[in-house]
Amino acid sequence: MEIKQYDVFLIALDPTIGHEIKKSRPCAILSPDEMNKYISTVIIAPMTAQSHPYPSRVPVKFKEKNGWVVLDQIRTVDKRRLVKRLGEIDHNTISSIKSTIKEMLVD
Repeated sequence: MEIKQYDVFLIALDPTIGHEIKKSRPCAILSPDEMNKYISTVIIAPMTAQSHPYPSRVPVKFKEKNGWVVLDQIRTVDKRRLVKRLGEIDHNTISSIKSTIKEMLVD
């Protein structure tokens, strides 16, 4: 299965602990294509329709639904958790994700 950066996959996130986002849900792939090709894990950010505006959450419209990419819940998961590919993030949202990650982790 080919996995590309900013693809959206349905990913089984359970088991979880505490306030981690639970269950199977759409997630944006954040890891670069080179990692996705050769390493057995991927870096993801869960997506949710239930949230509030927060500096680490990027609004997204995906499959005609409004929601959020939850960048404060970035995690690495084994590729075996990937259930199926659902699509990809649009270019404007990708720019917002990159900008938010930079603000959170670099600046």
